Amino acid sequence: MKEQVRYGLIGTGMMGVEHLNNLAITPGAVVTALADPMGTSLDGARRALGQRAEGVESFESAAALAESGAVDAVIVASPNFTHREVLEPLFDAGLNILCEKPVATTIDHARWVVERAAQSPGIFWTAMEYRYMPPAAEFIAALHAGKVGRLQMLSIREHRFPFLVKVGDWNRFARNTGGTMVEKCCHFFDLMRLIVQSEPVRVYCSGAMDVNHLDESYGGERPDIIDNSYTTVDFANGVRAMLDLSMFAEGAENQEEITAVGDKARLDVLIPEGAIVYSPRVGFMNPKQVERRVVHVDEAALKAGSHHGSTFYEHQKFIAAVRGEGAVEVTAHDGMMAVAIGVAAELSAREHRVVTMAELGV
Repeated sequence: MKEQVRYGLIGTGMMGVEHLNNLAITPGAVVTALADPMGTSLDGARRALGQRAEGVESFESAAALAESGAVDAVIVASPNFTHREVLEPLFDAGLNILCEKPVATTIDHARWVVERAAQSPGIFWTAMEYRYMPPAAEFIAALHAGKVGRLQMLSIREHRFPFLVKVGDWNRFARNTGGTMVEKCCHFFDLMRLIVQSEPVRVYCSGAMDVNHLDESYGGERPDIIDNSYTTVDFANGVRAMLDLSMFAEGAENQEEITAVGDKARLDVLIPEGAIVYSPRVGFMNPKQVERRVVHVDEAALKAGSHHGSTFYEHQKFIAAVRGEGAVEVTAHDGMMAVAIGVAAELSAREHRVVTMAELGV
């Protein structure tokens, strides 16, 4: 048995419970503390823990959990707008942190996270589960190995269901989430940077709230979150990337489709189908030579969450880093840059113009 790592969880809603389920199948991970101001959420987390809930302490705040001395590592899965407040006592205590995306709702707060992470003796890991979906991970490795030749075009499509119901419906307003392009799409902007291996220069986004939440009202206030968009990102190395988002297309066969085109071939990955499709250039009118295979995902990992097994694989990497047996693969800086591209996309959609990253100070 590997050395045990004591985990605390802050934010015990749906994503928090997914983390608990994955810690249950992570060797050496022991949950010792929970924190959430909502008793109903804490009750749900305890139900998810089952027999493992015995001896697990409950706290109403991140500060109380941080001061308890009961944990070595903390998962932050609280609402986006709480992250800065939640992270401060965790940094003060020098704890190891896995913080759910987005790390913050503004660039200034994300920059603060980067600064504090650099000063902390503990590790800081931005939770970007989409990197760790096995089909996506193999797709990325193939691209970096030169499978398509020189990459020139990258497109990502997510056609999915609307935002889920949250406590207090906090995710219906951009002031709480950072906006859809930050809250949801930071995953994909992170993938873009990882795949392209360059930094964004300019962003153009055309998007709006056209279908979802139109008949909802909260204290007389209507939701203001984008439910569909096209976003184009130009990178410093000349690669262009595009995100096609629809949050009223849950009937699609695959929720995520990623396509990379280089000077020698095209490569696709389809999730949850799990297929990787390789299409080399063959010249005009010559027979196509398409190769298709399906990437296996461990059944236990699939059952432990709703992110195609990725949360399990992410936790194996995180606990290795906590033990000093591996590197931090998704840094606070990575988290900040994903937020920054999302902020640029939100601004672009509102003002109907191209936004440069330079004007945002990143």
